Amino acid sequence: MTGIEFHFNAPSRLDYACRLLRKAALRGARVAVTGAPATLQELDTALWTFSATDFVPHCSASAPAEVLALTPVVLCEQPTRSPHHAVLLNLGEGVPEGFERFERLIEVVTLDEDDRLRARERWKHYKARGYALERKDLELKEGR
Repeated sequence: MTGIEFHFNAPSRLDYACRLLRKAALRGARVAVTGAPATLQELDTALWTFSATDFVPHCSASAPAEVLALTPVVLCEQPTRSPHHAVLLNLGEGVPEGFERFERLIEVVTLDEDDRLRARERWKHYKARGYALERKDLELKEGR
């Protein structure tokens, strides 16, 4: 069954996603990232610019198969189109279609009240279906 983590209190969804994806790529993880087209475009730009010394290899799900096979981070509107099935990072507002195909799902939740309300709905959705949920409070982690 998919392990689901909610990472709460991210000051910026894109900044946090960039740091998380850098860490995952350095560890050799294969990650699919899902969200709205505009969000994925913003993330694509951010991954090129968030650090002057780091590069996070990434591509869109529409890339050729040989590129997808070699790239650790795949940006996809539909997670079912990703060749990776280890980790799914959800930057969207709703429950991602096909999330259960992944070993792990990470939900990033910002300080914005509307975002928190949508996250509560996703939490209820997963909980009602019997998924074990893990809460990670980024505010507490960064305050140490």
